[in-house]
Amino acid sequence: MNPKVINVVIGGLGGQGVIRASDVLADAAVRAGFDVKKSELHGMSQRGGSVSSDVRFGPQVLSPMVPAGEADFLVILAEDQVETNRHVLKPGGDLLTPSQIPLDKLPVKKGLNVALLGKLSLKLPQIAPEHWRAALKACFPEKLHASNEKTFALGRGE
Repeated sequence: MNPKVINVVIGGLGGQGVIRASDVLADAAVRAGFDVKKSELHGMSQRGGSVSSDVRFGPQVLSPMVPAGEADFLVILAEDQVETNRHVLKPGGDLLTPSQIPLDKLPVKKGLNVALLGKLSLKLPQIAPEHWRAALKACFPEKLHASNEKTFALGRGE
């Protein structure tokens, strides 16, 4: 197990699935045997405002909040939220945005969060793909399992 705590911030707009994406990531990390802490900032999310969620995992995590400038990964679901959240990304950290996903290939338009999790999963080898897939099934209703599997695979480039 990697002794380092991994810091991930997911940001976007209300209704885009930011919280659900962080739930999936946290669940997958727990399944992989990590200590996980998660926090959310809803703001005006019910009106399409900014939403962000911090997920931290590792052998031992003491705080759920990712300090500014310490996120290893910043996953953004709306391009206009990049600058709003960039301050949390550490120098050399990894920024994942909708521009890295072929949006015209999404099986479900609202699946961008799952596609970006697929992209993120490639950068987190400490969490096996089967843990991601099990977390997706646990966090979404059964009627979405098939489309989520396709969307996750799209993000992974499979």
